[in-house]
Amino acid sequence: MGNYKEIEQQPNNPLHGVKLATILNDLVDHYGWEELGDRININCFQSNPSISSSLKFLRRTPWARNKVEQLYLRTKW
Repeated sequence: MGNYKEIEQQPNNPLHGVKLATILNDLVDHYGWEELGDRININCFQSNPSISSSLKFLRRTPWARNKVEQLYLRTKW
């Protein structure tokens, strides 16, 4: 029942229920690390990139996470 309430509260949020790891993996699969680093200028995408280190950085850095989420939305829709 808790999930229904969450969905009800965010009916227009296209990212609702999508995990950050899924977003990042989809972007890396679509663009590759090099192009992703060109599109979003953050060090974790440009210097020895990995899913693990990027997730750690994005979870602590709201502005960078926002850029990743916005690119994901533009890529998917």
